[in-house]
Amino acid sequence: MTQTGARRCAAADARDPTPCEGRADAVAVLDAAGRQLTGCVHHGARLLASLDGGRLHPSAAALPWAVEVYCRAAELPPSPWIVGR
Repeated sequence: MTQTGARRCAAADARDPTPCEGRADAVAVLDAAGRQLTGCVHHGARLLASLDGGRLHPSAAALPWAVEVYCRAAELPPSPWIVGR
């Protein structure tokens, strides 16, 4: 499922032109300082790939999405919107 409209999840970088995928609160991504952003599967993966020391918040409810985000992030370069991915 892809969201339509101008509103995007909190994990979407302002420079990333790609649309959200799925629920806007599917996963919670934490940076090295512990700050948390919730996001869709697509932008959660892109954010996780871009953070040094980033991690996913351990939530049993989000486990299926978290696995997908983790696997996608492992295949992405940091800031994939800059290199066109």
